[in-house]
Amino acid sequence: MALLRQEVEPAEAGLDPKALDRLDQHFAHYVDEGRLPGFLVAVSRGGRVAHLTTHGHGDLAAGRPVAPDTLWRIYSMTKPVTAVAALLLVEEGKLSLDDPVGRHLPAFAEPRVYVEGSGTDVRTRPAAGPLLIRHLMTHTAGLTFAFYHCHPVDALYREANLESAVLPGSDLARTVDVYASLPLQFDPGTQWNYSVASNVLGRVIEVVSGRPLDEFLAERVFGPLGMTDAGFRVTDAQADRLAELYGETDEGGIAPIPGLPLRNGRPRFLSGSGGLAASAHDIHRFMELLRRRGELDGTRLLAPETVDLMTSNHLPDGADLRSFGSRPAHDEPNNDGVGFGLGVSVVIDPSRTRAPAGLGTYGWSGVATTTFWIDPTRDLTVQFMTQVRPKTSHTMFTDLKRLVHEAVTD
Repeated sequence: MALLRQEVEPAEAGLDPKALDRLDQHFAHYVDEGRLPGFLVAVSRGGRVAHLTTHGHGDLAAGRPVAPDTLWRIYSMTKPVTAVAALLLVEEGKLSLDDPVGRHLPAFAEPRVYVEGSGTDVRTRPAAGPLLIRHLMTHTAGLTFAFYHCHPVDALYREANLESAVLPGSDLARTVDVYASLPLQFDPGTQWNYSVASNVLGRVIEVVSGRPLDEFLAERVFGPLGMTDAGFRVTDAQADRLAELYGETDEGGIAPIPGLPLRNGRPRFLSGSGGLAASAHDIHRFMELLRRRGELDGTRLLAPETVDLMTSNHLPDGADLRSFGSRPAHDEPNNDGVGFGLGVSVVIDPSRTRAPAGLGTYGWSGVATTTFWIDPTRDLTVQFMTQVRPKTSHTMFTDLKRLVHEAVTD
């Protein structure tokens, strides 16, 4: 186990201590109101942690406070990790962004697109082109989530028992085959729709590497980076550090809800989309890999150009998510001025974003109100960790970005 620690005084890192106090007080108010159980926030400049606050509880019933070593379900913050793992295989020449997914997963060899109908009376047509690895990494594959209620294909996912993105009792391979049996919402590469694509990418990694996803990540990502707690399961020795998961109630409070079954040994379904738990130290190490363009403490995982590719906008003609997407992203409710790279969102026009952000800022969030971002223009990295699944959209991430940027003095 390794702990995240403050390494430098805020003023020395170009941060205003009073503004950081306002940030802490703002989120402490959420705790006092019973809208958050507790939180951890860390702000770093130049890779050095200049502000680290823990407040409230990781488990209210047990009275266990949030601590630097608390473990968090990071849900969709798993996706950038899966993207990095896939890029390792790209650099080794075992995978290409332009490989048809069907080359590695034959069930996707002849994708079809929804035309009309419902239930057993659905009409489809052949996709205009192949589904590519880059489409999985940019969420332009035409896949979806069952919990959306916006398109007839969403309903087909529910009818296939994919309400939680996994076929009950099945592993990753079987579940991905079920995805492949369903029609796409649109031709690959023609729209952006946040989806189960990272689960498919995780299965591609397994097939290409010949290793289960958890073993590949542990050996090729977590070990080299010193991400000592990250994984798809929580051991008995770690169990007391895992934060409880809460959901918003109709009355505006929070109550415990079921979360990922992390304590039950190795999961049958290894979700490259949202299956990881991690500590703040783990997230800091991952951010540092990206901030340093693929190298950390003398260990190079990716070439600088590969990280630059990952963190550049891949939507056609420089489009943003609002103009190209059919579904809102976690961390940018309006999606104005925000594009998408390989597993991360990317700010392409700061003047149009809802919250302050430097050009090229990239990162992602999770459904339990966790987020991270890296701002290359300010050499700034930020993470915020809690465990609340909201019922509706909220302004916490917008407030966090505003308050952090108010603290930057140079």
